[in-house]
Amino acid sequence: MTPAASPLLRAEGVIAGYARDLPIVHGVSLGVSPGEILVILGPNGAGKSTLVKSLAGVVPKFGGRVLLDGEDITATPAHRLAMAGVGFVPQTANVFTSLTVHENLRIGAYLLKGAEVGRRLDEAYTRFPDLAKRRSHAGHQLSGGQRQMLAMARALMTAPRLLLLDEPSAGLSPLMVSEVFGHVRKIADSGIAVLMVEQNVKAGLRIADRGLILVTGRTAYEGNARALQDDPVVAQLYLGRHADTHADLKREGSPA
Repeated sequence: MTPAASPLLRAEGVIAGYARDLPIVHGVSLGVSPGEILVILGPNGAGKSTLVKSLAGVVPKFGGRVLLDGEDITATPAHRLAMAGVGFVPQTANVFTSLTVHENLRIGAYLLKGAEVGRRLDEAYTRFPDLAKRRSHAGHQLSGGQRQMLAMARALMTAPRLLLLDEPSAGLSPLMVSEVFGHVRKIADSGIAVLMVEQNVKAGLRIADRGLILVTGRTAYEGNARALQDDPVVAQLYLGRHADTHADLKREGSPA
């Protein structure tokens, strides 16, 4: 799907972290449109997860602003972002392991009423047929990939306009990564804006429309995902040669 010209989510100069005097994210700006996947990449400790958690309202923001379809959601608490149309899937502890698949999904539908709950459940099982076969299985009986699909399905129960994913491939086998990412691409193709943090560079860029690379909490490079796949600067960023990389980026006229 061709992304819309106007971003659904726009972050402008976001500063975030766990302590005001020690921010981890330093003035990051980005945008993601309906039907588009923006993948956030970067070395370990670059601030990727902190950034997505700040956008999800679970890590404090100390500067900048965040807009959702033009509405300022910078200070909107996490529990109200779901009502605003934001779904968030954290990397860990993203399902209730003692509850069944069906119970997990019903919890995801807490904002819905009446027949709408049943309709969304049917949609979830249609989108994720593997879960339909295991609706009575407890979360702890699922594989890592099945848990990830359940976490995404639960986040989609409220029909969000924006889906935030933190390391959806973490700990998964290559085969399961391919399956999970196939679902992510289909979610975006249905018109949902997807912002995804990833460590699996090749797999992430393969399904994304655009990529943004963080280094020490700052945007080091941003561009079309296809172009980034073979870009030597990307390899430099992952080799940790940060000083050389920034010099290279400036010589090439890329944002540093």
